[in-house]
Amino acid sequence: MLLHLALKHFAVVESAELSFGRGLTVISGETGAGKSLLVDALGLLSGLRADSGVVRHGADRAELAAEFALGDVPAARAWLRENALDEDDACQLRRVIRADGGSRAWINGRPVTLAQLTELAGLLVEIHGQHEHQALLSKTSQLALLDAYGRTDAERAAVEAAAREWSALLRERETLLAQGDVGDRIEWLAHQLRQLESEALDPDSLAKLDADHRRHANAAGLIAACDSAFARLGDDDGGASVARTLQQVRGDLARVIEHEPRLAEVDAMLEQAAIQIDEALLLLERVRGDLDLDPDAFEAIERRLSRIHELARKHRVPPEQLAAHRDQLAAELDALRGAGDRLDRLDAEIESARARWRTAAAALGARRRDAARALAEATTALIAELGMGGGRFEVQIEPQESERPDPLGAERVEFLVAANPGQPARPLRKVASGGELSRISLAIEVAALGVDAVPTMVFDEVDTGIGGAVAEIVGQKLRALGASRQVLCVTHLPQVAAQGHAHYRVSKTASDGVTQSAVRRLDETEREEELARMLGGVELTREARAAAKRLLRNVA
Repeated sequence: MLLHLALKHFAVVESAELSFGRGLTVISGETGAGKSLLVDALGLLSGLRADSGVVRHGADRAELAAEFALGDVPAARAWLRENALDEDDACQLRRVIRADGGSRAWINGRPVTLAQLTELAGLLVEIHGQHEHQALLSKTSQLALLDAYGRTDAERAAVEAAAREWSALLRERETLLAQGDVGDRIEWLAHQLRQLESEALDPDSLAKLDADHRRHANAAGLIAACDSAFARLGDDDGGASVARTLQQVRGDLARVIEHEPRLAEVDAMLEQAAIQIDEALLLLERVRGDLDLDPDAFEAIERRLSRIHELARKHRVPPEQLAAHRDQLAAELDALRGAGDRLDRLDAEIESARARWRTAAAALGARRRDAARALAEATTALIAELGMGGGRFEVQIEPQESERPDPLGAERVEFLVAANPGQPARPLRKVASGGELSRISLAIEVAALGVDAVPTMVFDEVDTGIGGAVAEIVGQKLRALGASRQVLCVTHLPQVAAQGHAHYRVSKTASDGVTQSAVRRLDETEREEELARMLGGVELTREARAAAKRLLRNVA
């Protein structure tokens, strides 16, 4: 439920703050005073596009803020948790529009995108403008309204899922058929694969081949280096080697070690060094044993490297990616070899998917037919109350014949209306009278609204073109809707305004050539004066005041 709305430097409003409660709140005011600006502000807080024209002349930015209570909106609480924007059970929406046209948005003090603002606001508030009935002329909107009225979310989701599955299988078959005769491609892939599989292309094999090549290419130098190192570290001919020198040093120290205990630590270090040198000599001997000047082996390694680099150039990939490329060709070859079998299986799978879609579509169609009957009965009763006695509203179900998967189901709908008794029902979009269209549209809205979980509904002069006793009935319907939802209504009709549980008046003044709008909540006496103004115009007569009192007294 909307608790608080604050505007600053917004159009002709310098600053305004409004508090709202349950039930029906009406907003009235003179023509041009800016009473619809409150609806516009809620629209911008719901993510509508903004331009610099909404910023008050002379200001650098407009600021809008709204606070909602979430006690009865579990979907909004869940959305805030999922997006890490929750803050107890409170929800504050804020938007700033700059004079240069840019804007920013926040939820609970944290910056968000307009898409996020729109998504959350859609769970909190539903706005119906004075031209909202124009949307009802679209068959697409009519189908969406019927589905919302019939609560067909589960059935429609099943149809959409079945349509996606069916579409995917059809696309797969079309792709396979588009390949045509794949025999030449299979033969080419098999030849390429045989060449690639003749070489060991895994990373370990390529690394070993590279190491073997470097070792054979530098064999002479490696042999010489090993021989020289072996001679210097451990000469068996009695020459001066490192190992022999260490033995001599340890012997010299052993003769005097008893006179200086720290020499024992030196001796231990030399002992470890001698052990390390012995191990190095053993490894050096094994390495030397593996080295051999073998021109034939070197040539064989070079031939293999050449083949691998030639394959890499041929397939236009680095050598280290040849293995992945080989696997890719193998997968394509397997797929092509199984294309015929896959086509045979696809036909059966497509038929099964079509059957599942038809079953889901039939269930959706049944729910839509039930909803159509209920919506037609409710709307027909309401248009009679709205001064169109004998009028009739129908929802026509139109089967859709198609061999392609349709995510919307197997039918479309069109709203039909007969404005007078004895007349045939005609499409709503062909109803000529604007007043009739307004009343019929309002009847549909009142009949269909309240079935969703959105707690706040806003009506902006949807009563245009209605007057007299019918206007009072419209007000009663909106007040009744306020029993289960918070309803805000901008109106110019006193019969509607009298039905409000609370009443705001928007007025305008001019100072130094600058127009300003102000909003204030009216007490009972002020409500009588405002209703009298709406009834009688600028001059408040005794008769207008008496009529205003009667309107308020007659409110149920």
